[in-house]
Amino acid sequence: MKKVMIPSLDMKKSISVKVDSDLTLLLSSGVYEIKKMEPRRRLRPIAIVCLFLTIAGIVGFGYFCPDQVCALSRREPVGLGGGPMASTGLELAGGGGGSYEHDNLGKPVQQNLLANPGLSYEEVLNDDFQFDMNAHDVMVFLHIQKTGGTSFGKHLVRDLDLKRPCTCQRKKKRCYCFRPHRNENWLFSRYSTGWKCGLHADWTELTGCVDQELDKNEGETAKRRYFYITLLREPIARYLSEFRHVQRGATWKNARHWCLGRHATPDELPPCYNGANWNGVALDEFAGCESNLAANRQTRMLADLALVGCYNKTYMPTAERDRIMLASAKRNLAAMSYFGLTEYQKISQYIFEETFNLRFAIPFEQHNTTVSTVTMHGLTPAQRARIDKLNALDIELYAFAKKLMFQRFERLKAKDNDFEVRFAHLGNLGVRNGVTEFNWDSNIDDMPSNEHH
Repeated sequence: MKKVMIPSLDMKKSISVKVDSDLTLLLSSGVYEIKKMEPRRRLRPIAIVCLFLTIAGIVGFGYFCPDQVCALSRREPVGLGGGPMASTGLELAGGGGGSYEHDNLGKPVQQNLLANPGLSYEEVLNDDFQFDMNAHDVMVFLHIQKTGGTSFGKHLVRDLDLKRPCTCQRKKKRCYCFRPHRNENWLFSRYSTGWKCGLHADWTELTGCVDQELDKNEGETAKRRYFYITLLREPIARYLSEFRHVQRGATWKNARHWCLGRHATPDELPPCYNGANWNGVALDEFAGCESNLAANRQTRMLADLALVGCYNKTYMPTAERDRIMLASAKRNLAAMSYFGLTEYQKISQYIFEETFNLRFAIPFEQHNTTVSTVTMHGLTPAQRARIDKLNALDIELYAFAKKLMFQRFERLKAKDNDFEVRFAHLGNLGVRNGVTEFNWDSNIDDMPSNEHH
């Protein structure tokens, strides 16, 4: 078979026809040049090398880039003892930090890839990622209703011993918590930035919202490190406290319930009452509404709701949904930079101060007698059993949190050569200018505030 190259008169193109195994090229001068075709086997090593470099580049990028961006991760989730987070019920598929996990039932569940959960407690302590107010570190307070967060949030902006204290405006109930040398927020909370991610934003809302809201607020994009903090409370006391608060008129109707780019629909979260509020509701009616988010509120607010189809309860069976939510809440709580328990205020204060190397200028005080305590004593056995069942996930989560907090406490205590003196004199800095009279529980069972308007 021949290959003939014919010059074109107008377009100066050529047509070729193959001649055996040689390639014949017709040059402009009319001279024939015969070149032998290169054997294909010489191209194989080049192709293999290119393929190897491509694979190595993909693996290398996945290994060294940030966990929130890449599908591969050097870090495993941290559990109670600082090891892999197997105890929560969510195990990484294949042993890495990929985009899918397995629940207790062995089914793969997709992670919320848009979430930025921030630095974990283990990273803060083990990797020397100490909170740096002079850099771009931001403390993010996840405020769960009726856990004492209102008081704690006030003391974050009023009572910390800082080089540049927060400047608070009484009428606006807002404080400017800026870094020592520039007007940039180091605290993302109700009293410093407002409800930027929604009223009582949960983990799902905060992790997908904080970064863009700070960019918008400060007018620039910055690479920040986030330190998530929260408070938990004994579940039955918290539930009854919320009941009493709602009974007096609170609604939190402006909460967004935002997940995977949309709000929960009325079909997913039907209202429990008609009218402006649920004022005067009886306990049995309060507990009887299936869409009442007071039940297991702490678990829901700490879980990645994207794993369970957000608020769509038909997405998976109830038992499976509960298991995944509890496992996710445990994992997220254990990975937070800090959490405290309302019932252990002094220990919670010590852990906060040692974790962030910040000092409160006033000691936390314990006040265990609240309105919810009185309500609890008046429950019938049937009511108590019903409330326990409604909050079964929160009860297990709280037991997990309590065990984990005491492990952290003992660990910090063992590293502190001056522990006895430090613990006995928490908050006694001798600098009390402008600090408030601290009472962690004072706002737990108070009259309705602006939160529900």
